[in-house]
Order: sequence, then structure tokens, then C-alpha cells
Amino acid sequence: MAACLGRLLHSSGNLLRNGAHLKRQALHTSARVLCSNASGGLTTIRPQDEVMRNQLTVFGEYVAECLPKYVQTVQVTSQNELEVLISPEGVVPVLSFLKDHHNAQFKSLADIACVDMPTKPYRFELVYMLMSLTYNSRIRVRTYTDEITPIESCYSVFKAADWYEREAWDMYGVYFSNHPDLRRILTDYGFEGHPFRKDFPLSGYVEIRYDNELKRIVQEPVELAQEFRKFDLSSTWETFPAHRQGSKPLMDTQGRGHEAPLEENPTEEKK
Repeated sequence: MAACLGRLLHSSGNLLRNGAHLKRQALHTSARVLCSNASGGLTTIRPQDEVMRNQLTVFGEYVAECLPKYVQTVQVTSQNELEVLISPEGVVPVLSFLKDHHNAQFKSLADIACVDMPTKPYRFELVYMLMSLTYNSRIRVRTYTDEITPIESCYSVFKAADWYEREAWDMYGVYFSNHPDLRRILTDYGFEGHPFRKDFPLSGYVEIRYDNELKRIVQEPVELAQEFRKFDLSSTWETFPAHRQGSKPLMDTQGRGHEAPLEENPTEEKK
């Protein structure tokens, strides 16, 4: 019995020693890989696949040659994904081509995203994210519009676009023509405004609460305890006003901080 127990403990010790040796070897190997990648300028998180990038580039050029009227820009991102920028009137033709063409087969619409950039003439950018299960690839189709120019709905091409377009209309106010049921999907009935726009206030316009006397939910204008404060985080002086020596913030009529000299030795004056 003692001999069997001794052999068992001896084999367990060998396994532990071998495991520790393999762990140290793996750490050294990973360190060498990180160092070589750092010196070579490549990342270990998203390595560049040149074969895939070349295939995506060739396919992007092929799409641009087939649809020169609508395709404006083709590029491959750092994540090995193809992006195609198209004109607003080419949403349905381009998506139909990518869905039905035998070299594309992007039959799944994963999502429709919207980006608001108020400084641009066309402030809204729509991104259609397509996926091809046949060729195991993805593509992003981008287009643009403004507050008053409608975008043709792609519901006739992808039925999944129904709720995606309703969400873009509800949050950003992008109008989709020929949509079968374009109404709000996330906000309440009678909601005013579009919450994801950059010019929409963070506090909103109305607040909802339950009234015990009326025994129902009521809407009231937002009442803040203090006036809205504007923070200028791009300037170090506005972000850290207390770090300036010998100064304290004062408020002018526009609500911006100014400085006035502080008393150097307030304790001595008290004496």
C-alpha cells in the first residue's frame, strides 16, 4: 500500500513539474510573439489577412464596375471588412444586387445603423450591415441624407428592415419612403423630437411620473433644480480651473468662468 502511494505521489510531482515547465515556456513564447509584433508594427488582436484583403478589394472593384451609377467609394477597413459608399438613390438597387448576385449572396441584413453629424451638409449617415453565409463574409453599405430628404425603404429587399428603419425614424428622424408601417417603435405615443440627435437635450423636454391623486401616469415639463451648465471639456483651463494658482472662479453674465486673485495669506489677515 505504501509503495503504491509513493508511486502515485511521484507521478503527481512529475506532472506538476512538467506543467510548470510548459507554462513558463508558453509565457516566453507569447512574450517573443508580442515583441516581434511590436517591432514589426502588427497587432496580435486583429492580424492583417492579406489574402482576405485582396479578395475584398477585388470584389469591391467588381461591385463598382457593375454599379458605376451608384457606387462612389470602396475601401477595406483595418478589421478586414469591406465598405461601399453609395448615393442615396441607390439603396434598393445596390442591396438587391448584393443579395441576389451569385458572387455576393448577402442574404442577411444584420442591422441598420445611423450616425448624426450636424456639421455636415448631409448630417445623417446610414450604414447597412450585410452578411453572406454562403461565402462567410460581411459588407457595410453606407449612404447619407438630411432632415428633409427621404431614403427609399429596403423593406422590399429585406423584410428585417421593417423594425430597423422604424428605429432609425424614431431615434434620428430619418424618413423612409415606401415603408409599410413607419411609426415610432421605442418612444411613447405623442413623443416630440428624436432622442439620438446631437441637438436633442440630454434632459429631454418632458418627464413621466405616476400621480397618486389622478391614479394614472402624467407628463410634465422637465424642471431642473439649477440652470443648465455648459462644460467646455476641450480646454484644460475650463476643465481644471481650481488648479490655477492664486485664482478663483467668478461668473459673468454668460456663465463662463473668469478668475480673480486670491488672498495669499488669509490667516494673517484674520490675526
